[in-house]
Amino acid sequence: MKNHLIIYYDEEGDFLELNIGEYKEESYFKNLGKGVFEIIDRETNKIRGIAVMGFKKRTQGLKDIKISLPVKIELTAA
Repeated sequence: MKNHLIIYYDEEGDFLELNIGEYKEESYFKNLGKGVFEIIDRETNKIRGIAVMGFKKRTQGLKDIKISLPVKIELTAA
């Protein structure tokens, strides 16, 4: 699943994670503040995804879910 967008949501923890490709054990989270994190591949030092704590709480009352995140992710086809 290389270069596929993988979306994971933990309802109990209210945690959203968006990854490009499978999550790697060698990755680490860089805290951007306010519960938003970049997921960095330790081997390549590239951003592989983003994580948002309190996702559902942030989107309560919204008709459409639109959240501006402080990271830009480029997707490329293999």
